[in-house]
Order: sequence, then structure tokens, then C-alpha cells
Amino acid sequence: MELILALACDDARERADGKLDVLGIFNELHAPGFPAMQDRMTVVFIVEWARGEEGRQPLRVDLVDDRDQKVLTIQGHTEVTPYVEGRPPPQTRLVMPLERVIFPHAGRYTFKLTAAGSSSRAFSMFVGERSEGTSAMA
Repeated sequence: MELILALACDDARERADGKLDVLGIFNELHAPGFPAMQDRMTVVFIVEWARGEEGRQPLRVDLVDDRDQKVLTIQGHTEVTPYVEGRPPPQTRLVMPLERVIFPHAGRYTFKLTAAGSSSRAFSMFVGERSEGTSAMA
């Protein structure tokens, strides 16, 4: 398993032609105080599977704070098609809208992906206190 794309954005959608449209990528949020709530955000993960990693594969995404405390966990599974010589490796695209995500305190938060028996840091975002000139959490 190789994580080939991971991000947070306002919205993402898969098109009928297989392309992925992504709007409003961000890695920083600001709030007037804490705990803070982000009304809506979308996280995207694209996983590429290696030869032999086929069939039902469990997936877990954890959002952890800078103290490694879990804030949010998403669990599920994917069906991975067999590897076919001469074709691109199988992929899983996770496009997950999240609502009412609570950030207990200011600091760095990291999304971690666990799949096929291995964990990897997907991406981090910083959540800080709003000051003059910065936009608020949506």
C-alpha cells in the first residue's frame, strides 16, 4: 500500500470520466477560541495497492493532536481488484465529507492512515487562534 495523495479541502468530487475535482485545499484553520468546531470539511486519500494486496482491505483514518490523542476515527474497508500486468495498479479513492469536527485546542493535528497492516502519516494541519486579518473557521 502506498498513499499517493492526502489533503483537506472544502469539497471534492469524482467525475464520470474518473478525474477528481478538488476545491479549496487548506492546511490551516483559525478559530476565535477553543474548543473549536469546523462545520464542514472534506478529506481525500488516494491509496495505490501493490501486487498481492487484493480483496477486502480494512482502512482506518485517525485524526490525532500534537499529544498523539485521538480526536476522530473513521473506519471501513475497500475491495481491491487484482493486479493486472500492463495496467495501472489498483487504487482506492476515499473522499470523505466530515461535519462538525471538534478541535479541542490550538496546535498541529495529523491525519494517519492505516491500511494493509501499515500506518502512515497522511498530512497535518495547524489550527490556531484567530487574530486580526485571518479568516474564521467555516
